[in-house]
Amino acid sequence: MTSQAVRRSTVLLLLAVLATAGLVPADAAGGRTPGTARVFAKVPAPGFPAYVHVHPNGRVYAGTYTNPTGDKMRSRVIEYSASGTLLRSWTVPGQDLAKPRGVQVAATDARGRLVLLEKSRARVLTLDVRTGRFTVQATIPDLPGGGHPIPNYATWGPGGALYLTDYGQDVVWRIPARGGKPRVWFRSARLAGIAGFGTTGIVYEPRTRSFLISQQTTGDALDLFRGHLYRLRVRADGRPGALTALWSAGGPLDLPDGFGVARSGNIYLALLGANRVLKLSPTGTVLARWSANGSAVPFDSPSNATFHGTRVLVANQSAILGDTSHHVILDLEVGEHGAPVVVPRRSRLR
Repeated sequence: MTSQAVRRSTVLLLLAVLATAGLVPADAAGGRTPGTARVFAKVPAPGFPAYVHVHPNGRVYAGTYTNPTGDKMRSRVIEYSASGTLLRSWTVPGQDLAKPRGVQVAATDARGRLVLLEKSRARVLTLDVRTGRFTVQATIPDLPGGGHPIPNYATWGPGGALYLTDYGQDVVWRIPARGGKPRVWFRSARLAGIAGFGTTGIVYEPRTRSFLISQQTTGDALDLFRGHLYRLRVRADGRPGALTALWSAGGPLDLPDGFGVARSGNIYLALLGANRVLKLSPTGTVLARWSANGSAVPFDSPSNATFHGTRVLVANQSAILGDTSHHVILDLEVGEHGAPVVVPRRSRLR
């Protein structure tokens, strides 16, 4: 082998190692260009996929929501292989079919069970994917002066507790690691959305000891009803600190939803109304604003961004148009890896 060929091989090997570590864009190592998308998997009836969850077992899970035109189908939890092959599904029991329905696959507990947030009865469930058993863990209560409770996103936080956003009420709830009654951990008028478009994503960052929280809209006309990405610090005593805006939407129709955080601290935020995924710096500066370039299916109400290797998986909800051909999970290359998802050993609920 010539010295030039040796140098070329060494450079390619170094690039591959760096790309695996998320230190260079994937296209530099011969992969896809950041900002390009493709269909990862189709979502069967009833469609309207919610948050996409990547389990430690390597499989991918998504829940479904109600058809806005009305149907009597119960929600499903759908399982895919790591490459997007549909494997099996479970129908959610006990839903109120007279109400809007939906189920969010929000997290995994220390036993490997899926943590589900069920809309029609405002319940927190677990699903054991080995046995197919559903267990009711908690019911989110109505609060005086609030709207109907809608558990929306969840994350494990300090003490191994589960912290939940409430789309219908201006609250972040806390459920102890070993299970128990939900308690109001943080409440603020800034989390009250206009016409019910309230609090969405939540991710705990151990290195900054703070929560990132996305707010779809605000009810404050002086704030132009626009959404925000907030940072909420956790004090040394475990109580909430100050809520500060990290990023603010350009207008009320951006509708920020779920998001993912990279190892670098960059944040990938889905804009359900604008049909875009934003790449934000750790301080909230917009670094990129991506559509689904290269995909046969465009972004249509993208509702989350969950890391899967150097890509983020995005549930295409089509919440407004209800186009069933757009009910897919999209795979958006971003060129870096996600921050490790921490599942505390104590997070067993009951």
